[in-house]
Amino acid sequence: MPKQLSQSALLAWYSHQKRDLPWRHTNNSWKILLSEILLQQTQVSRGIQYWLKLVDRFPTPQSMADSEVDEVLHLWQGAGYYSRARRLHALSCRVCLPMNEGGHDGILPNTSSELLNLPGIGPYTAAAVASIAHGEPVACVDGNIRRVMARQTQSLNPSLKEVEQWAKANLFTADAGNWNQALMELGATVCTPRRPNCNDCPVASTCVGQSEALKYPQPKKLSKKRLDLMCELRYDSQGLPLLVKRGDDGILAGLWGPRMDSEINTESLTFIGEVKHVLSHRDIFVQVWLGSCEQGREPSTVALSSLDQKILALGGQS
Repeated sequence: MPKQLSQSALLAWYSHQKRDLPWRHTNNSWKILLSEILLQQTQVSRGIQYWLKLVDRFPTPQSMADSEVDEVLHLWQGAGYYSRARRLHALSCRVCLPMNEGGHDGILPNTSSELLNLPGIGPYTAAAVASIAHGEPVACVDGNIRRVMARQTQSLNPSLKEVEQWAKANLFTADAGNWNQALMELGATVCTPRRPNCNDCPVASTCVGQSEALKYPQPKKLSKKRLDLMCELRYDSQGLPLLVKRGDDGILAGLWGPRMDSEINTESLTFIGEVKHVLSHRDIFVQVWLGSCEQGREPSTVALSSLDQKILALGGQS
């Protein structure tokens, strides 16, 4: 039977050692939600700047619902995984519907069960927002907490259910928000994947895996896919590129950029090089072909992915 974590030791450590992050100075559930969605796949150092921009422009769900999704994508530009921005806009629209139409009259729900019914909200995000903003006694499970659990219990490959059971068993229900944040902070700053600092761990006394910490949990084997595309990069006489808005499907859905496809007609175009773009789940290789057009568009006025920015940079050097 795994030993229970020392709740007092972990909370005391968190109180003194936690990073000073801007979303930790508010109990506004909307602002906390923005931070949680951003940090799903964006590093904290970069996430801070995006969070500040989003909170300034969209201080309430209503302010985002009143905007176009293009504006949200434009502010999100550079943060990657743009489906998060599209789902966030859809979430704000749902929240701002009247109650009799399935909405929440513009007020974000305060329970994890209600939050789970909103677009783009999974169990982790629902638990994090409900516990941090409203003190709901519900446990969070993310990658950091899974790693802490695996080392504490010497589990090579703990299942989601096993991690959830461990998190619930150790939950400090009187202050679930700070407890969940403390566990995640421990995983992010001390019980790290490659360089765990066991000497500074406040709960090292119960960790049975610390002598072989790097062994737990077993790394997941990622099988990356390769995607080959061709790009038709056209400029007008003023040096502005032809940019088109993409549809609602695919990795670059809703964003603007040069025309891209698996094949293009290269007649009258000149090959200028290849761009490689690395994502967590795939590597994208884009052959770029240069041509002309009658009228382009100023890139700064639309939302572009970092891949499209690389393509435009290649075109500017040609």
